[in-house]
Amino acid sequence: LCRELLDETAKRELVAVGCSAIAPAMLPVDPRGVPLRPAILYGIDTRAHREIRELEGVLGVERIKETCWNPLSSQSVGPKILWFKRNEPDLYEKTWKVMTATTFLVFKLTGEVVIDFYTASAFTPLLDLNKLEWDESLADLLIPPSALPEPRWTTELTGEVTREAADLTGIPAGTPVIVGTADAAAEFVSAGAGAPGDLMVMLGTTVFFIEQISRRADVSALWSSVFLWPETFCVAGGMATGGALTRWFRDHFAAEELAMERETGANAYETLWRRAAEIPPGGPGLMVLPYFSGERTPINDPTARGAILGLSLSHGKYHVYRALLEGISFGIRHNLDHIEEAMPPARVLVVGGGTRNPLWLKIIASVIGRDLLIPPVKAGASYGDAILAAMSQGLIEPGGLPRLFAGSYERVCPDEALSRTYAEYYAVYRGVWEDIKGWIHRLAELGGA
Repeated sequence: LCRELLDETAKRELVAVGCSAIAPAMLPVDPRGVPLRPAILYGIDTRAHREIRELEGVLGVERIKETCWNPLSSQSVGPKILWFKRNEPDLYEKTWKVMTATTFLVFKLTGEVVIDFYTASAFTPLLDLNKLEWDESLADLLIPPSALPEPRWTTELTGEVTREAADLTGIPAGTPVIVGTADAAAEFVSAGAGAPGDLMVMLGTTVFFIEQISRRADVSALWSSVFLWPETFCVAGGMATGGALTRWFRDHFAAEELAMERETGANAYETLWRRAAEIPPGGPGLMVLPYFSGERTPINDPTARGAILGLSLSHGKYHVYRALLEGISFGIRHNLDHIEEAMPPARVLVVGGGTRNPLWLKIIASVIGRDLLIPPVKAGASYGDAILAAMSQGLIEPGGLPRLFAGSYERVCPDEALSRTYAEYYAVYRGVWEDIKGWIHRLAELGGA
């Protein structure tokens, strides 16, 4: 792809390369840099929930919070390393480095093994965020720091494209490469966010949130971290579903719409949202808990499970589809309630594939009672990578990011009548989980969780 994109003019104008990828991920590699197993992904992979409890018992919850600013959760890489060490000991013994996807890409380009502080903060309990260095006392319990990437700031230059990488990619040898970051952080930058109070909501397979803040915040339900540059901070959160839930519904319950898509080209998702737009808000009388893959923030419960409540014989699939969109939107508001504890958002910028669903955007705006800003450039994380690479060369300053798209955002405003209705449903959403979670946990246990 790089070779296709880079003509001779583009090669001459190329000043630096930035990378981002899915994160956090636990990717062990051997001394040649060859992966030993598929990466264990971020919070959607809940296999290490027993290791979380074990590490909390050994290290103490307060020590973890004091050192790492965050509790352990299914997002944390540390428990997954312990799971790997315990369940795949032969591969663990062969491990040279534990990388993330961005680390792996930068390594293949430059031969350097680095990670940005923002991504490394998800390696809880391994990174001491107060000292910005790996905790050597955990070498025997988890992994020695020598087997981890060197943590650095996102836009620092880490090396140059090697001759071997140039032959593979078409990127000229000697081109500077930055440390890079996680895909969500690059999406944040791509949206023109970069000032305290800027909140990005990424509607992808899962829903992810990053708000840049002016100082460290302690919000127990979210993840706190340094951000991309020195003296910057953020709070972040992530739901375990989002687009994954709408895809699940389409694949299992929209055979008619998928057949129409094959015959006429009419997008099945568009057919679903257009029909769902004809349904009154709330179903009516329906409630979806979107915890179909456990839940990350703000309830941080890997054994949570989804529920569809209030079904009657008067409901059909479009009622349920609308309720799914609303349930995810209530989850977004639940996160926003906690984000406001850190810093009330000045702007809410929405990115990702979900922005192609105007019904969903109107629901989200009405549920949270705020305007949504949709950036004009839809390239996403790759565009953010280019901006970060330009920053490394002094071509753009972090403070200039909010001016990138000034005046050119699409604005989605809340509907006052919808907001009043959704306020009542949101109260049910918040209350019903507390009432039924004991039984949900029992069902998860019976299901082998």
